[in-house]
Amino acid sequence: MARVEIQGDLCKSCLYCIKECPKDVIALGKEVNSKGYQYVYAKEPENCIGCAMCAQICPDAVIEVYR
Repeated sequence: MARVEIQGDLCKSCLYCIKECPKDVIALGKEVNSKGYQYVYAKEPENCIGCAMCAQICPDAVIEVYR
């Protein structure tokens, strides 16, 4: 089973990860981080297949995927 971890405090909500995820695991949250950005979170982590496309596309490298 795969696991996705997102460092919300470093996320700048570019939303690339949401667009790239084939299983709609990631969503934009309602909370705001210390930089003033709404950040993404794993809304359905049980659906993660471990492809790591979200981690590869993230320009700030705030996503880690463990298989």
